[in-house]
Amino acid sequence: MHHSLKLGRLPAKTGDLLCRHAISLSRPAVRRCSQSSGSTHFGYTTVKEDEKAGKVHEVFSSVAGKYDLMNDAMSLGAHRLWKDALVSRLRPSARTRLLDVAGGTGDVAFRFLSHVEFASGGASSAAAAGPAPDLEAEAERLGVAPIELGESAEAPAAGPATPPPPVVVCDINAAMLEEGRRRARLAELEHRLSWVEGDAEALPFADDSFDAYTIAFGIRNVTHVDRALSEAHRVLRPGGRLLCLEFSRVTNPLVRWFYDQYSFQVIPPMGTVLAGDWKSYQYLVESIRRFPAQEEFARMIEDAGFGQVSYENLTFGVVAIHSAFKLPRSTGPA
Repeated sequence: MHHSLKLGRLPAKTGDLLCRHAISLSRPAVRRCSQSSGSTHFGYTTVKEDEKAGKVHEVFSSVAGKYDLMNDAMSLGAHRLWKDALVSRLRPSARTRLLDVAGGTGDVAFRFLSHVEFASGGASSAAAAGPAPDLEAEAERLGVAPIELGESAEAPAAGPATPPPPVVVCDINAAMLEEGRRRARLAELEHRLSWVEGDAEALPFADDSFDAYTIAFGIRNVTHVDRALSEAHRVLRPGGRLLCLEFSRVTNPLVRWFYDQYSFQVIPPMGTVLAGDWKSYQYLVESIRRFPAQEEFARMIEDAGFGQVSYENLTFGVVAIHSAFKLPRSTGPA
């Protein structure tokens, strides 16, 4: 069953594994992910705020070498389709400067490069795919300022000598970054990516540096989600776009029951069998349940200063893609 959703002026579309829901940003009281008195959650456990980052670091250091296995176990392989959908919604062009946060293994960055290469790699792909949409056109369609694309507004010359757009992968976990570098070397893509060890809550980049910010299955693991969103807003250029892919709240009660049974009864034992690691998989399941529902997270994004906020559910709301734009700065009355 499909439902329609609208936040701001973004029109509804249909897509694979997709249903949308309408919400109103009337600003009721918003529950934050972090708790008061210097405590927060680590799955279902309450810990001190300064302890959570270390515990999350341990989890992802443990699973870094088997990251695909972990995601396959948690999603029955659907995470690959969801990440494809994320990049498809972004519609990057050869001039898009991307920051992929919590993207250490390179899954989203590799898809971004493939999408751009297909969209602008030659006459044959262009003839097959038609004109490639880009972020500038998307911003214009939504009525926000065109994205600043650097010194030259001309499209890059066709041919293999044209360098790909800058892509920066930022992750707080060195083990995840090393896994991404290893994959990039195997795919001969290492020279097309920049790898930065950094904290989503304090990004090591200047203001207004990127056209697009993506984060897939990472934002629920930060200690202060509001700070991470504020940092995303800071480093995006006016007109830049935020896209967040995250496990979310299943909307159908029957599907939710089966999903909960699979999550709690199957995934942790599977983690033990496949990776010898029950605790990490248990945390990941619990962290999903502690993350805000779709509507609440959308309000948090708006509170961080973004406009044109919307979300779309994939696979009955097992995951959701939240989209938002950094609106142009108001120049005030003349």
